[in-house]
Amino acid sequence: MGYRYIGAKKKISDRILEEVSRVTPPNGTVVDLMCGTGAISVELRKRGYRVIACDVMLQACLLTKAKLFLQIPPRFERVKKYLSESKQQFLGDESGYLQMIYTLNNLEGIKGFFWREFSSDGKPQNGFEPRKYFTGENAQKIDAIRAFIKEAKMNGDLTDIEHSLLIHDLILASNDVANIAGTYGHYLSKFVQRARVPLKLTPTNFEKGGKLDGHDVKHGHAEELAKDIKADTCYIDPPYIKRQYAANYHLLETIAKEDEPSAIGKSGLRPWRDEYSDFCSKIKIRGAFTKIITEMDCKHFLISYSSDGLLTKEQLMSFFKSFGDISVKEFKHKRFKSRNEKAEEHVTEYLFHLFTG
Repeated sequence: MGYRYIGAKKKISDRILEEVSRVTPPNGTVVDLMCGTGAISVELRKRGYRVIACDVMLQACLLTKAKLFLQIPPRFERVKKYLSESKQQFLGDESGYLQMIYTLNNLEGIKGFFWREFSSDGKPQNGFEPRKYFTGENAQKIDAIRAFIKEAKMNGDLTDIEHSLLIHDLILASNDVANIAGTYGHYLSKFVQRARVPLKLTPTNFEKGGKLDGHDVKHGHAEELAKDIKADTCYIDPPYIKRQYAANYHLLETIAKEDEPSAIGKSGLRPWRDEYSDFCSKIKIRGAFTKIITEMDCKHFLISYSSDGLLTKEQLMSFFKSFGDISVKEFKHKRFKSRNEKAEEHVTEYLFHLFTG
């Protein structure tokens, strides 16, 4: 299964965690303010920190919940009535999780919202030509799994963490067969081979280490959540280019929100302005940083940024100086690139440390 997220920091997490440990007391509280796929949040938990993870994208919150709050599968005790019993003994699954995955993978597809709006066989409601994000078969499977999960949740048969885990698994399975170059900003004109493979949910491998209690996941704009957060250290990994995450991952947000929004334009974008990030604007980015730094009860801020960003290293250094002592470390890592994108192979990553005490 794969995470498709611009700027994901999994490959450089050791560098980030090294800086966190340098400024944060053992068992301290660390905020992962724009948590994305939850990779940093899980690494923080494994090192014994209490984690507060935040994101404006609901999909990011659900992905992070499924990783942060689980080290073994949940039991799925309330959904036994939905599950096929034909393979239960063969699967040898005491928790019910493998049985749930088996049941979802064997659902009969239905011609629902994803089939209509985002498949090669569909007929978009706004009259555009079929959108080739998924094959017709895979879109029908997504519709069937979405309907199953939503019904079980509405009936009170899924706990919050069980629901988050199933949405997590569906998002990753959808990523594996999506007919896209890198993001969901648009689909490819012809189906690549991996997009023709039948969609299949794969059980998550849970990461061990650290305590599971005491953590929190908050959904909302970082600058609005900041005033209610108290922590030893705040790690910020903001968007650094004009490309809005909400527009580029709109299909995954629809899976997370379990709704059927208007599919707008050729790409079928959902209405996303409520998830617009000020960090994607040269004009608004300083105001967003200011609100976070001045309103959060926190003295240490670690900020990831890129040499590709809207602001230069020098501009950020000058700006952060007005709040306290600032230093920066930099290192190179491999660039995220969409298919056929022409760009340098590596990008310089900056890690700013701001101490406001």
